[in-house]
Amino acid sequence: MNESSHSTLRDAADEELDTRGLRCPEPLMLLRNRMRTLAVGRRLYVTATDPASVRDFDQYSRFLGHPIESRDEADGEFRFLFRKGEGRSRA
Repeated sequence: MNESSHSTLRDAADEELDTRGLRCPEPLMLLRNRMRTLAVGRRLYVTATDPASVRDFDQYSRFLGHPIESRDEADGEFRFLFRKGEGRSRA
């Protein structure tokens, strides 16, 4: 993804969460806590550097019903755009 599409992805978000430099399970815990505060339909842009985040975020998305609308990886940085779904009550 080039810088312009990266900015577009970020601009589509209502909030942003930077987990770069953190290792499993911290990125997932921060994501879960932030998603709890969002209203249904809001979007969260997340950046991570831990490759385990890709797997963790995929499983979180499927299990709790908060879709990943877009994802990208460049230069060791993983970028996600989540949308808060109706999901389960546990967020």
